[in-house]
Amino acid sequence: MNTETVKTDVVQHSRGIEQLVVGHATSDGAGVKLTRVLGQALQQRLDPFLMLDAFGSDEPNDYIAGFPSHPHRGFETLTYLLSGRMRHSDNAGHQGLLETGGIQWMTAGRGIIHSEMPEQKDGLLEGFQLWINLPAAEKMQPTGYQDVQSEAIPELLTADGVKVRVIAGSSHGVAGAIQRPDTEPLFLDVHIPAGASFSQSLPVGHNVFIYVYRGEVAVAERSVSAQRMAVLNNGASDGVILQAKQDSRLILVAGKPLREPIVQHGPFVMNTREQIEQAIDDYQTGHFNAAA
Repeated sequence: MNTETVKTDVVQHSRGIEQLVVGHATSDGAGVKLTRVLGQALQQRLDPFLMLDAFGSDEPNDYIAGFPSHPHRGFETLTYLLSGRMRHSDNAGHQGLLETGGIQWMTAGRGIIHSEMPEQKDGLLEGFQLWINLPAAEKMQPTGYQDVQSEAIPELLTADGVKVRVIAGSSHGVAGAIQRPDTEPLFLDVHIPAGASFSQSLPVGHNVFIYVYRGEVAVAERSVSAQRMAVLNNGASDGVILQAKQDSRLILVAGKPLREPIVQHGPFVMNTREQIEQAIDDYQTGHFNAAA
């Protein structure tokens, strides 16, 4: 794995915290316990992001049943596994094993049926799944799938000892593992030592949030503790400055809003109710099986 040493971005005016969000405990799939941090109530505010689930347990009964075969249409997913092993398979013939530190990027497009099943009987399974919307013109594109293992994810190191895994987009001139048009997603896994700070330049018009999964950080002198999401405001800022009160880890997510109607029905995200009804009909009549 190549780790580049870089000079930290200079940010003149940091974004502040518009809203602190506490996720709610729920379950999905065949009973996998998780925390839904971003749901439908925030979809318009955090456009193009539709959902963020955080999961983490070393109790097998919390995750072992996994996510058996289920459909999707109209968006993309990013799964980032901090710890554990999970097997993906779908009706387009894709298969892959997601392991610790790796990511999976899936484009549901016009329709896919897939499963995500843990390949471990015990130990810690921890990570995130983020749903990213597709523009109306691209919702019915062919499906796609890409695995990137941990060693292939670019990393950078700042003079303050901050390590950043650049999963999507780019940071400090380091291009991430995934690049996407239209929504231009940025997804960073940031590890900040106690007392250090990290600055990231951000486009003014992009929607941005952080989720702290270890420790505690401050944004514009306001604290964000572990298991909290902070929605960062726009204002006249040119980026964000994060300061760690203790050894901390977080994900920083940003993207260009689509500003299009969002109509969601479970695993389908389209622009109109009629398109949702068509998706349900296509799935029930087996037309997703033609997706490739």
